[in-house]
Amino acid sequence: MTVYLVGAGPGDPALLTLRAAEVLATADVVVYDRLSVASLLDLAPADAERISVGKQPGGPRTSQEDINALLVARGRAGQQVVRLKGGDPFVFARGGEEAAALAAAGVAFEVVPGITSAVAVPAYAGIPVTMRYSSTSFTVVTGHEDPVKGEGSVNWEAVAALGGTVVVLMGAARCRAICDRIIAGGMDPDTPAAAVRWGTRPNQRTLRATLATLADLDPQPPATIVIGEVAAADLAWFENRPLFGRRIVVTRAQPQAAALAADLRRRGAEATELPVIAFEPPEDIGRLERAAAEVGQYDWVVLTSPTGVARFFEQLRDARSLGGVRVAAIGPGTAAALAQRNVVADLVPEQYVAEALLEALSEEGGPEEAGPGGPGRVLIPRAETARDVLPDGLAAAVWDVDVVPAYRTVAPAADPDAAARLADAEVITFTSSSTVTNFVDAYGADAAPEVVATIGPVTTATARDRGLEVAVEAAEHTVDGLIAALEDFFTR
Repeated sequence: MTVYLVGAGPGDPALLTLRAAEVLATADVVVYDRLSVASLLDLAPADAERISVGKQPGGPRTSQEDINALLVARGRAGQQVVRLKGGDPFVFARGGEEAAALAAAGVAFEVVPGITSAVAVPAYAGIPVTMRYSSTSFTVVTGHEDPVKGEGSVNWEAVAALGGTVVVLMGAARCRAICDRIIAGGMDPDTPAAAVRWGTRPNQRTLRATLATLADLDPQPPATIVIGEVAAADLAWFENRPLFGRRIVVTRAQPQAAALAADLRRRGAEATELPVIAFEPPEDIGRLERAAAEVGQYDWVVLTSPTGVARFFEQLRDARSLGGVRVAAIGPGTAAALAQRNVVADLVPEQYVAEALLEALSEEGGPEEAGPGGPGRVLIPRAETARDVLPDGLAAAVWDVDVVPAYRTVAPAADPDAAARLADAEVITFTSSSTVTNFVDAYGADAAPEVVATIGPVTTATARDRGLEVAVEAAEHTVDGLIAALEDFFTR
């Protein structure tokens, strides 16, 4: 087996390389440091062992010798080992020492380069490390050595004389001494300078000053320092995203929670998944099986959620059984789930609630148009527990309605770490009444962050009934509508 020395990149999980994701997916053991993003560990198999060897300044630390010995021992034991390191394993990360230890022990290893923070962090701050005619080179220097004590081999005067851009990694704690040495080396004190903390992450913060004044802003680690004319460039894009830095809790079921969280992260948010609902097969799956087998006997199949679509089509043996049957979807999300199965919804109401679908279906036939058998037969595969507005309304309009449980919603066990995550968040999102009910039952209304956002009026009504004050309600009752409402709320 092989020990993989993997660069995790500067922090944004999306910057992990394809090769890094491949080896993580097959790991038996992941040995990771404190700069690795926690969500990257989820890429490893659930049963993979995860070992933290993070070096916390002023706190517990695992010696490099112990890390080397651990990698050798696990490699010799025939395990697939991923050594996950922030940035690039060979850029100020002691990956070379680990590779040398593995080579000396005869353990096979592979280096998987990562995107270094020396380039990525300035880019996320809108600072190009080179620009034509002003900065045609850049120098990357470790700031880990203390210039005051004369440690190490960095010739700061020579760095100052090189010109171009200077990028200092791990130098926030020694910012003043480093800047003083560079000024002493002849660089103009008014040279633009910037320090980017937690670069590429939702909590990224950029401080801009000059070489002489940057230390006055007290940059805190972990930070990347950029010195040179390019530091005056403000081509901000990452920090300008509409939900940048917002800490948002997603309560949807998996895998829908992951999809919503990914959408929020693309808009700059720090999204935390806290599923309070899960889907299981109905207690009597036979009813759904029979309904799917006899679907050709219905005039309409009405689907009210993407989960209902998935569970119904699991039982549909042949798509041709839908020939002659019209299909209605309660909203674009449900219609999209149908489209993924090459079924185009015949009816999607303008408003994405049961009342609107009832009105639209009623226009398709009612008592005055009905023959002796009424306007027709309707099959509604849906959750075991749901509002009866649609079936009751259709029955009142003389439709022959069969409501068949396609799935049931259950509440997962409460997350023991939820209290800390909720206390740190500023927004919580609810996409159904069930998510509201399960959240309040598990954690209490007082645990909700300050801003409560819902997907529509039905969910809002449930939230208020359960003691929550709703600040944001989506005008379009979809996930995209919810995100748009959050963007509008924070813009205002």
